[in-house]
Amino acid sequence: MTSTTKTDAQHGLGEHSHGGGTGIPQSSRGSRFTSYDVEAFEVPGGREEDWRFTPMKRLKGLHNGTATATGNIKVEVAGDGAAVETVGRDDARIGDGGIPSDRIAAQAWSSFTEATVVTIGKDTKPEDPITITVHGPGEGQVAFGHLQVRAEQFAEAVVVVDYRGSGTLGDNIEFVVADGAQLRVVSVHDWADDATQVSSEHATLGRDSVFRHLAVTLGGDLVRVNTTVCYGDKGGDAELLGLYFADAGQHLEHRMLVDHAVPNCRSNVLYKGALQGDSAHSVWIGDVLIRAEAEGTDTYELNRNLVLTEGARADSVPNLEIETGEIEGAGHASATGRFDDEQLFYLMARGIPQDQARRLVVRGFFGELLQKITVPEVRERLEAAIEAELAVVGA
Repeated sequence: MTSTTKTDAQHGLGEHSHGGGTGIPQSSRGSRFTSYDVEAFEVPGGREEDWRFTPMKRLKGLHNGTATATGNIKVEVAGDGAAVETVGRDDARIGDGGIPSDRIAAQAWSSFTEATVVTIGKDTKPEDPITITVHGPGEGQVAFGHLQVRAEQFAEAVVVVDYRGSGTLGDNIEFVVADGAQLRVVSVHDWADDATQVSSEHATLGRDSVFRHLAVTLGGDLVRVNTTVCYGDKGGDAELLGLYFADAGQHLEHRMLVDHAVPNCRSNVLYKGALQGDSAHSVWIGDVLIRAEAEGTDTYELNRNLVLTEGARADSVPNLEIETGEIEGAGHASATGRFDDEQLFYLMARGIPQDQARRLVVRGFFGELLQKITVPEVRERLEAAIEAELAVVGA
C-alpha cells in the first residue's frame, strides 16, 4: 500500500487558496445531507462551506426559491444506437443516479415537468457518438431540467452533452452505468455571455464498469457544476477530467465528490483551467472519500490553474478523507501559477514571435486533456474556442 498527500501551491497574480485552514471540510463528506425535498434544505447565505466561493447574487434566485420557471429548455438527441424517451416525474428510473445534496439541485428536481432518458441498450456499442444538445430557455428566462443517460450491461458508448444558448438553468443529470458497461461523456458548457447555470451531475457505477467524464466550461456569466460519483459494486473505474477558461467577469465553479464505499475501485481526477481578465474567477473543490469498507481503493486528484493576466483569481481546494489504511494508493495535488516566463523566453530565443509563443504555452497546458477527446469535431471546436479566448487579450 502507498498513501500520499501532496499540496503544491504556486501563487499566481491573483489571490489563491489551496486547502488547509477554512478549506478543510467541517464534517465527513460521508455524512452529507441528501433529499429530494427542497424545503429540507436551508436557504444558503454564502458563508456555508459549500457556498463560500459562490457569488450568491449572481445565482438569480435559484438558491432561495425566487427563481420560478418562465421558460423551457429544448433537448435534441442525435446519433444511432440509443433509445430516447420523454418521461414524467413518476418514471421509476428517475433517481437511479443519485439524490440531490443541495437546495438548488432539490429545487431543480422538484420543478421539472418532463425528463429526457437516453438509454444505450445491453451489449450495444454505437460506432458514432450520441450527441445531446440542451438549448437554454432564452435571455431573461428561467428553466429547470432533468436528463438521464443509461448504459446497460456491457454497453459501450460515447455521449456528448452540449449546453448552448441563453437564460438561467437549474438542472440535474444522472449517469447510470450498469455492470460491465463503459460510458464516456464529454459535457460542454458553451453558453452565451448572459447565461447562468447550476448543474448537479450524479453518476452510479456498477460492477467492473468504466465511467470517463470530461467537463468543458467556456461560456456563461456564472456556471457551477457539482459532480458526484458513487460505486455500487467492486471494480468500478471512474476518470473525471475538466477543462475551463474564464475571462473577465466570469465565474466558473466545479465541485466534485468521489465516494468510494465499496472495495477495489479506482478514480482519477484531473482538472485544468486558465484565467484572464479583471475579476475572472474559477473555483475547483475536489472531495475524495474512502470509506472504511472501501479496501483496495486506488485514487488520485489534481487541479492546475494558469493565470494569464492581472486581476484573475483561482481558488483550488483538494480534500482527501481516508477511513481505512488498506488501500492501493491515494493522493491529491493543487497548483496555481502565473504564466511561465522561462518557457516564453525559451521559445522566443528560438525565433518564435511572442504572441505565438504564448499561444504555444497555453496549448501545451491544455494539450493533455484535448488529446483525450476522441470526437474530432468536439476537439477541433474546443481548440478554436481556446484560440478565440487567447485572442481577446492578444495572448
